[in-house]
Amino acid sequence: MNNIQYLLVLHSIDGLGPIRLKAILDYFKDPKLAWEASGSELLKIGIPKAVVDLLVETRKKLDPQKYLEDIQKSGIKWMTIFDENYPKLLKQIYDPPIVLYYKGNVECLDKKCIAVVGTRKMTGNGRSLTEQFVKNLVEAGLTIVSGLARGIDAVAHKTTVEANGQTVAVLGSGLNEIYPPENKGLAQEIINGHGAIISEFPPDYPIFPGNFPIRNRIISGLSLAVLVVEAAEDSGSLITAREALEQGRDVFTIGQIDSIKDGAMTVFEPGEILDEMGIFYKQSQADLTNLSDEERQVLQILENENMHIDEIGKKMEISAAKISATLLKMEIAGLVQNIGSGNYCRFR
Repeated sequence: MNNIQYLLVLHSIDGLGPIRLKAILDYFKDPKLAWEASGSELLKIGIPKAVVDLLVETRKKLDPQKYLEDIQKSGIKWMTIFDENYPKLLKQIYDPPIVLYYKGNVECLDKKCIAVVGTRKMTGNGRSLTEQFVKNLVEAGLTIVSGLARGIDAVAHKTTVEANGQTVAVLGSGLNEIYPPENKGLAQEIINGHGAIISEFPPDYPIFPGNFPIRNRIISGLSLAVLVVEAAEDSGSLITAREALEQGRDVFTIGQIDSIKDGAMTVFEPGEILDEMGIFYKQSQADLTNLSDEERQVLQILENENMHIDEIGKKMEISAAKISATLLKMEIAGLVQNIGSGNYCRFR
């Protein structure tokens, strides 16, 4: 687009979200004309007076060309909804961002993407399941999209990096304001060859709680499907799941999550997700080198016979919850197989 500096400064104005900014661009055709327009013209097309006043004040002190150069100096790139490399899936949602800022390589967005989201306060089982699912999804060639938040999001990104895959972190702040701060190193790893970090917020935009629900529509909008691992009531991951359903995307949950049971598919192994997405994938041979004591004991018990989950738990003298979690982890890893009615066998 011509006069990109004027589009970027317009985009920096609080209150000019994607719907209003699109209305301005549709009316003026040229962002330079929009930036220089009178207050009365802007009011005429429905822009609220408070936003118009802010725009008028901002252009007294902000030079569009210098603003553009400052962004370039920070190493941040951008794409607009008018560019050919703008993600096609994201363009289909109701209110796609007019501008996306990024660092790293966004070519991975041309591949099939799946969002992996969940609670910030994950359990040990949630961590393990995220690692197992993400590893297999990456091996199948999928780009992992998440929000760089603490908990499940960070594990999804980190597992992808360790598996030498591609991941996209969608921030709820500007790219110069990485949040949470403890994930700055992870963000840099992503930039350095494992995908990209992106945001619709201007580079220096501060962190507000309200930013995160807004960005969740982008996480789902970039993705063919969303996988929810663990989610608290009224959490951001549930908002992402609901956004995905509204956008016509598939939603998968590991275990039933009552808040999103309508329209979501409960899955127990990555292969179910890949089947639903029409992706053929041959799982790699199970790794027997780093098994826990419980996992080794299960394999010994199932060496020569099939056995019900309750019987396995009794033999090992551990709780039903513990043996259930262990068997689910082993099933995902390709070590055991559920042959129906709670009976398990060793995977051959």
